[in-house]
Amino acid sequence: MTIKYRELKRRFELDGPEKTTAHLCEALRERELKPEELSLRDLAETLIPDGSQWVRHLDPRTDGGVSLLEATDGVDVTAFLNVTGQVIYSKIMEAYTQEAFVVSRLVDTVPTRLDGEKIPGIARVADDIQPIHPGMPYPSLGFGEDYIETPSTTKHGFIVPVTKEAIFFDRTHLVLSRAAEVGEVLGLNKEKRLVDLLIGATNNYKWNGTAYNTYQAAAPWINVKTGNALVDWTNVDAAEQLFADILDPYTGEPVLVQANTVLVMPAYRHAAHRVFHAVDITYTADGAATATTAANPLGNYQVFESRLVYRRIVAAGTSASDAKKWWFVGDFKRALAYMENWPITVTQAPQGSEADFQNDVVVRFKASERGAAAVLNPRYVVKCTG
Repeated sequence: MTIKYRELKRRFELDGPEKTTAHLCEALRERELKPEELSLRDLAETLIPDGSQWVRHLDPRTDGGVSLLEATDGVDVTAFLNVTGQVIYSKIMEAYTQEAFVVSRLVDTVPTRLDGEKIPGIARVADDIQPIHPGMPYPSLGFGEDYIETPSTTKHGFIVPVTKEAIFFDRTHLVLSRAAEVGEVLGLNKEKRLVDLLIGATNNYKWNGTAYNTYQAAAPWINVKTGNALVDWTNVDAAEQLFADILDPYTGEPVLVQANTVLVMPAYRHAAHRVFHAVDITYTADGAATATTAANPLGNYQVFESRLVYRRIVAAGTSASDAKKWWFVGDFKRALAYMENWPITVTQAPQGSEADFQNDVVVRFKASERGAAAVLNPRYVVKCTG
């Protein structure tokens, strides 16, 4: 979509600022219009009554030293600021949700109004199921207390300034690069917090008042498999057998987990493709004279790879040669979550602030988000190392 500012100006005069602004913002939200296709100076000249005159007031020589606030007193710049805010928000979100943030896309975001909370559950109590004879009452099923505690949430954010020079010299690319940096830094921070939980570098699982590490090599559950680098289907089978042995702590029954996602390191992405996407597999038993060929049973897994996960494993103290062999399998949405007080929110500072006078900042936009990465149930993920 290419912006023709003369046509936009005509629509602005015919349809009014509200309808024109809504149209532009909708195009940006639906990505029919890219932020890079817009110009701050051209938007100001188009969406502000007497916009060309308003832009000229950015030059102090125009009015013999009269300030911008004095010269533009009473000018309605609402449409320009609304569209500019949407442009910046779109650029922030584009960077915040980029494909590189794999784990953020593999877990659910859970809205919450609490700064850390106790999430209750009703734990089933094992009971013998006896036949109910005619005319006899149904037995009551007992319940036990069960809950997890999620960590306190934290707030993160930055301010994106739009300076006089950015509009006057039309440095739209500079404003967009700052907005993209804000989105990337916030998205990276969120991703790293989730990754550190996934790899076990940090642990915040608190179940029934007791803190546990995410990965256990012994009771109360075992969800780590050493010496199990991803080579063929037998390594996947070894990880799946751990799920078969993880029991519900109350009923003694197997945890009902259906592993559906695999996360590997970059060095093993081709191995993962071979293991999970091969049409057939061949198995030869030890000492057997013949081999058996069958359809690959692993086609129900989604496979992802992440350079960031690999680097966080190394940063946590594992050697690069060992870190590249790590991989994870399970149902990540049931294992981890991002407890979110509010998503990325962009707010505009009031006009005529002190920053306008001191720093020639015409308008500022503040982007912030608040949340916490939390382990919901570590029994739904298995970590494998080489």
